[in-house]
Amino acid sequence: FAFEKATIEGKMTISALILVSMVSWSVIITKGRQILKARAMSRKFLAAYRESKDPMALFRDKREFSGAPAFEVYASGCGEVEYHLENNPVTVKGKKRISVESFQSVQVALERSVSAEALSLEKGMIILTTAVSGGPFIGLLGTVWGVMETFSGIAMAASASLTAMAPGVAGALIATVVGLFVAIPAMFAYNLMITAIRGITQELDNFNSEVMTDLEHKYVDNRALADEIADALRNINLGQQNNVRP
Repeated sequence: FAFEKATIEGKMTISALILVSMVSWSVIITKGRQILKARAMSRKFLAAYRESKDPMALFRDKREFSGAPAFEVYASGCGEVEYHLENNPVTVKGKKRISVESFQSVQVALERSVSAEALSLEKGMIILTTAVSGGPFIGLLGTVWGVMETFSGIAMAASASLTAMAPGVAGALIATVVGLFVAIPAMFAYNLMITAIRGITQELDNFNSEVMTDLEHKYVDNRALADEIADALRNINLGQQNNVRP
């Protein structure tokens, strides 16, 4: 009844809100499935990674953990390490290693992959924030417009009875109701999803540090760095000895 009594402008507003709701629900469903899969596959990948002694074992065995952001970060870093082992190797006691300079490009690849995965997780969330903030205002616009039309019609008809006002007011208020129906589910979904995304992003940062440390210990030639540290300590000791007065 209320929709039938709504003005053309009100029906247009309601149609726009229905379109926004459809887009919002598609984002909620798609993003919810992505987050659930990311969490499940990340747990599976991290368990497999921490069971292996070699940080590149999963990469070399070509195991796949599709949908796990941590795996994408891991594959990016291992791919860069493999490239330098093949093209810029450093031999240490008969084993291939990479230089500290080459490892810097591995660090860049890992950090770039972390940023890309975080952006992928947050992609589409702007639609939910738009639905949350814009839905009630679009509905309010339809309501105000409908009430304005109702009072204008009453003024023109010179009849201010409740029977004349009620259908127009009901038709105007339905736009606000629809706007709230659009905004409320989007608000709850956004809060739940953004909390989950922040947790996954923090997990990515922690894993980035972990895999970076593991790769450095296993595949980086740190002899030059150790020599630099030894020289620096030696210079400090000599400086302290020279400052000692007899």
